[in-house]
Amino acid sequence: MTKETELCYMSATEAVAAFRAKKLSPVELMQAVIARAETVGPSVNAFTYTFFERALKQARKAEREYGKRKPDPRPLEGIPCVIKDFHPVEGEITTFGSRMHADFRPTSSAPTVARLLDAGAIMHARSTTPEFAHSGATHSPAWGITRNPYNLEYSPGGSSGGAGAALAAGMTTIADGTDAGGSVRIPASASNIVGYKPPFGRNPLDLEHPLETLLHYGPMTRSVADAALMQNVMSGHHPADMLSLKTNVELPTTHASVRGMKIAVSMDLGFFEIDPVVAKNTHAALDVMRSLGCKVKEVNLGWHSGILLPYLQHWEAMAAAFLGGEVLRRWRYEMDPFFVGMIERGMAHGATGHYLINIVRGEMFQQLAPILEKYDVLICPTLALPSVKADHDNADPNFTINGRKVPAYLNWFLTWPFNMVSTCPVMAVPAGHCRKTRVPTGIQIVGRTYDDPSVFRLAYAYENARPWRKFRPRL
Repeated sequence: MTKETELCYMSATEAVAAFRAKKLSPVELMQAVIARAETVGPSVNAFTYTFFERALKQARKAEREYGKRKPDPRPLEGIPCVIKDFHPVEGEITTFGSRMHADFRPTSSAPTVARLLDAGAIMHARSTTPEFAHSGATHSPAWGITRNPYNLEYSPGGSSGGAGAALAAGMTTIADGTDAGGSVRIPASASNIVGYKPPFGRNPLDLEHPLETLLHYGPMTRSVADAALMQNVMSGHHPADMLSLKTNVELPTTHASVRGMKIAVSMDLGFFEIDPVVAKNTHAALDVMRSLGCKVKEVNLGWHSGILLPYLQHWEAMAAAFLGGEVLRRWRYEMDPFFVGMIERGMAHGATGHYLINIVRGEMFQQLAPILEKYDVLICPTLALPSVKADHDNADPNFTINGRKVPAYLNWFLTWPFNMVSTCPVMAVPAGHCRKTRVPTGIQIVGRTYDDPSVFRLAYAYENARPWRKFRPRL
């Protein structure tokens, strides 16, 4: 690896320390990241819009800030950051992955985006997303197919797939994502990175999704410390979001012992079909935690496939509320056909079906709560298989795992059930890879409601014992 490539894989925490010590300039880091994006970007297709020249100017400004006799840099001063092209950024085209918003420029930024930029992060690109972030694989009529840097035949996941691919390929230092069914955690698993779904209310929502308790803005990074660094910037009450919490948690950026920590394990959440490679890698990760002094035991959640229907109906109804009627008539033939079907089904749902999700969410938590009272965290795989093909068809009637047909839309990732119990913090971290395809796999660390510190505590210890950052794509 060249010095420039090593810079591309430097963590934000390391970069800030090097900036402060005047051993590295924000300009050097930005130049390396941009050069990497120009070299490998076309094969991965992780960006919609880029702002390279402007980013270099901002990096020079950050360089001057660190060069002052008594520098007072912001927490993310000079750090390259890609912002998902689903998140409003004031004055910048935000397409939501759709042709219908090809020229849309929001008049305000999502609160978490504004906080990242106000903290000194430099947006040098927007990351790809499937149309209106509806899919676990990232491709759209507007932007084409985003590919996994570890194996271009496979998907980096979604809906924050461009962010995951960019981090894996060294095209950015940090990225942001949204997670309504795993959109931060799915790419984390498939792309060998860290993705954090904070407990609902910890991070404020945007104006476009008021009161949506299944949706979470969260950090995407290559290290746990960087996730804490970003999360500490993104979190906190915001006056535009009535559900954002008044109290906040300042996450540590250091490792603490996990000896004696009690870990519950569910390999399939009760109803998922799990690929043998994923199961093997998950067991290996659990062995690491045992070696750290954790007490690990498998549990039965009592969940079943019946939770899928109310979850799906909820998002179909939301899609219909935003995009049904005249909007659908105008744009039907320029949209993802599967997403069109979601809108149409949503228009047919009644109020009873839509409210069912609240009943089911309550039942799920009643089954999970006693387990989390007894154990500090719950661990399960993130995805049921390493990944799907880059052009994955969400309507594929012949999609199988372990030779068994399963629904191709939602049954290959174990993330969305934890959006149903949304006040539980969940972090996805790497857990090895598939030797045949080189595609990474991952695990989820699920905490008690609003107990962010315990999730980070275990993640730090696991990362320290089994570092993953040296496993890089062969681009």
